[in-house]
Amino acid sequence: MRPPLSPREQGEIRDAFDGVVNMTPRALRAWLDTDESRRVGVTRRGESESIGRQSARRILEIRARPAEDLTDADYAHMKKVVGYARRHLAQRPWGDVTHTRWRWSLMNWGHDPLLGRVTRGA
Repeated sequence: MRPPLSPREQGEIRDAFDGVVNMTPRALRAWLDTDESRRVGVTRRGESESIGRQSARRILEIRARPAEDLTDADYAHMKKVVGYARRHLAQRPWGDVTHTRWRWSLMNWGHDPLLGRVTRGA
């Protein structure tokens, strides 16, 4: 079993997460209501919602909590989001990505590549 994260490790993970998740909670909730959000991603056998959409719901839960209330499981998910976004961003296709599955998949993980960095609010 891994020892609890140090305050420094928690801060590093939060900073990386805040740097990757650039959609506001309001924008992410609205995105989840779109057909495009439902069309992308991998769905595990026996489940009805893609892994990315499940991640978005978890991101919303994490964003709703104060930092001092985050659990080790929350930090693990935050690291997963950062890793996914960084890998996916490295595979950016050429040209306009506005209406691409690549962008939509990232948005299910809280990152809109057409936006800059956004703060936690809204």
